[in-house]
Amino acid sequence: MEQELAGKVAIVTGAGRMRSIGRPIAKLLAQAGATVVITGTGRPPERYPDDEKAVGWRDIDSVAEEIEQAGGQCLPIVSDVTSEEANEKLVERCVSDFGRIDMVVNNAGAARGNDRVPTIDLAYDEWKKVVVTNLDGTFLLSRAVARRLIEQGEGGSIVNISSIASKLAPANTAAYAASKAGINALSHSMAMELARHQIRVNAVCPGIIDTYRMDDIGRGETWDRFVAERIPLGYAGDGTECAEMVLFLVSERGKWITGQAINVDGGTVWGN
Repeated sequence: MEQELAGKVAIVTGAGRMRSIGRPIAKLLAQAGATVVITGTGRPPERYPDDEKAVGWRDIDSVAEEIEQAGGQCLPIVSDVTSEEANEKLVERCVSDFGRIDMVVNNAGAARGNDRVPTIDLAYDEWKKVVVTNLDGTFLLSRAVARRLIEQGEGGSIVNISSIASKLAPANTAAYAASKAGINALSHSMAMELARHQIRVNAVCPGIIDTYRMDDIGRGETWDRFVAERIPLGYAGDGTECAEMVLFLVSERGKWITGQAINVDGGTVWGN
C-alpha cells in the first residue's frame, strides 16, 4: 500500500477489542504510514469475551504488537474518554512523544447494555453512562485535538464513529441513538467552525458490524435471519469497511469532504 499517511500521527480510541471497528482502523492507518496512538479502558481480562481469552488476547497491547510486527509504529495508552483531564493528557503525550498530531478517530463507545429498554423504563444512570461515553467523550477529545491542530496551523482531520442508529433511531435505543445523533450534529458544527483552519470533521455511521457488541443477539440461524432481514447486500461488515472509509476521509483523497455523516452499512439505511 502507498504510504499516503507517512509522517502523520493519529489517535484512535477504543482500539483494543479483537472483533471491533477500532482495531482494523488502527491497523489500516498504520499500514498507510501513520504513527498510531491507540487507547483502551484497561478492562480486566476476566471481562474479555471467550474468543479473546482463548487466544490470550491482551487488548491494546495485542493490537500494538500486530502493528509493530507489520513494520508500523504504535503507542498503546490506557485512557478514560469521559475524563477531560485524561483527554488533555492523551494529546499532550502524543505531541510529547511524536511532535505533532494530525488526525483523531473517536471510536470508543458504550457497550450494549441495560440502556436497550423502552424509554419509560430507562434508568437515568444508564442514560448518562451511554451519553457521557459516546457524546461527551467525542466532544472532549475532539476539542483537545482541534486546539492542537489550530496551533500547528497545518490542517488535519477528525473522524467520529457514529452509527446508523443516529438516523433510524429504532425503539429501545433512546440513549444510544440520541448520543450518536448528537455526534453527527457535533461533527457538522465543528466542521463549519474549523473549515477556515483546513481541519475537516466527519462522522462515519456503521451499520451492522459483526463485533463482540452483537453477541447478545445470538448466532447461527438467529444471526443469519437478523442479517438477511436488515442488510440488502446480505452480509454483515467486519470493521474493515469502516476502516477504509476512515482512511479515505483522513487522507488527501478526502480533502474536499467535511461536515458529513456517511453511512457504511450494506444498504441498511436508504435516503438519509
